[in-house]
Amino acid sequence: MKKILLNAAIIGCAIAARAQDTVKSETSPLLISGSVDAYYKYDFSGFRNAAGSSNIPTSFASDQNSFSIGMVDLALKKKVNKASFVGELSFGPRGQVQSIPNNSGGQSYHIQNLYVSYDLTEKLNVTGGYMATFLGYEVISPAGNFNYSTSHLFTNGPFQNAGVKATYSFSNKVSLMAGIFNDTWNYYQSSGRINTFGAQLMVSPVDGWSAYVNLLTGPLSGTIVDLTTNYQVTNAFKLGLNAATFSASHELGGGGFDGAALYPQIAVSKAVALGLRAEYFRTKKGAFQPAGPIAGESVTSFTLTANIKSGPLTLMPEVRLDNGSTSQFIKNNGGNTRSAAQALLAAVYAF
Repeated sequence: MKKILLNAAIIGCAIAARAQDTVKSETSPLLISGSVDAYYKYDFSGFRNAAGSSNIPTSFASDQNSFSIGMVDLALKKKVNKASFVGELSFGPRGQVQSIPNNSGGQSYHIQNLYVSYDLTEKLNVTGGYMATFLGYEVISPAGNFNYSTSHLFTNGPFQNAGVKATYSFSNKVSLMAGIFNDTWNYYQSSGRINTFGAQLMVSPVDGWSAYVNLLTGPLSGTIVDLTTNYQVTNAFKLGLNAATFSASHELGGGGFDGAALYPQIAVSKAVALGLRAEYFRTKKGAFQPAGPIAGESVTSFTLTANIKSGPLTLMPEVRLDNGSTSQFIKNNGGNTRSAAQALLAAVYAF
């Protein structure tokens, strides 16, 4: 009888241990990540208007001759069994999209991501909420970019999309996403219509090379087609490309932009890397005009950035030169000129 009880106890302990292992394997810890950043920038024209706009009209880092802050970015992630969530909030001028009042309400904080996700199968996932856009090469958080200043393509493309999307992974080399989103970009509330369609095809032909073909189209949001690809050519050399064309909707009176940016990057050592962003950006004629050159004009931009790493800290010295097809920039005496140049030093701490 004692032997039977002993065996039963051993089996019970084994089942309990197995159950605990199963729970542990299906429940991930709460992950906390993010970044903080600060910068100094000098525009060689000395330009800065009363609204604080930069001479080169791209997102963020607009302060002139000032030690300034970027943002504190804080993200929470957790997965239990097949369900997961992501919540990401930023504080500071870099994270705030000033032109979108119902996103930030004039406050110094901004919701970057707030969505839930569920794995219907091992290959099929459904995600719904307010998500960082799937288009483009660059992101809002400076920890996710090689350059500190942003491209014209980034500034004029979507930042976030609110909606529901489904992603099917045929293999680790091919996946397809399709979703329905609010009628305009960057709003977590629609204006009463949910009529924007989005899709993404991802292919990875060889190790180290991935490409994304993206589409976002709607009667109010307009239509943007975007190609984003990067290839780790060698251990030291990486090459990226972003190209996009956007046509504004008839409701906004037409207009839009075309552009392409090339991103060659080379690692000089384990701690130092150099990267160039070479970009061409052109606006289309129409009532809707993006930030940048006037309708039908263009700008060519070259940005050289170094990444100097010490653990989680990255220093980013950067020099940028933009040259327009017309005199769209401001020079020292307040007149117009075709070119603008700036230099900056940024510090980004990722955790």
